[in-house]
Amino acid sequence: MNMERPTNIVFAVYDGVTQLDFTGPHQFFSRLPNVDIVIASIGARSITTDNMTFSQLAALEDRTRCDVLCVPGGLGCLDAIQDRSYLTSIRRLADSARYITSVCTGSLLLGAAGLLKGKRAACHWAWRDLLSEFGAIPDGARVVRDGNVVTGGGVTAGIDFALTLIAELEGPDVARSIQLALEYAPAPPFDAGSPETAAAEILAQSRLRTEPMLARRREIMKAAAAAMLT
Repeated sequence: MNMERPTNIVFAVYDGVTQLDFTGPHQFFSRLPNVDIVIASIGARSITTDNMTFSQLAALEDRTRCDVLCVPGGLGCLDAIQDRSYLTSIRRLADSARYITSVCTGSLLLGAAGLLKGKRAACHWAWRDLLSEFGAIPDGARVVRDGNVVTGGGVTAGIDFALTLIAELEGPDVARSIQLALEYAPAPPFDAGSPETAAAEILAQSRLRTEPMLARRREIMKAAAAAMLT
């Protein structure tokens, strides 16, 4: 019998999080041989995202420690980054964490908590340059490791991030076994998953859709950087 303490993984979620940012990694982490996964929000409040509601969550502010802190992204990060209780909670948990991690725009929340100064970090391509507001170094790789900080790029990169971290925690063979069990063998029908491979007109349409939000994003990130936890 394995009497070792389970690896404790805390997903710090909030209203408007992108559900695949945490449900993707959660699916893979849940196959670890000795793991305790906690999904937590401020006040243990239910969260709504992508027309789904997640309830019976743990209270983020009551968590005392974790081995892995994972902060997912989503449009709700614009509100979460202004929530002092949320940022204080992830900063506190990071102090005890063996690994500090994020998916997508979750890296901006790590940055606002003062956890990415001088660190290379990934983010969704449309938000990546905003990392520099927090003293981080934007990196276009799908998964980026800098010391004990491991960050994934946009949304689906969370699965690659999870496998990368599983290999760190339990070894490459465990990661390969979980990948096989979940039949993770991506073969997308289109080569359009990044700005570098998408057709110019598709990229232009995407940028046009996000353009109205850019000014507000930058304003909120600059304010968050000015109030950044240290």
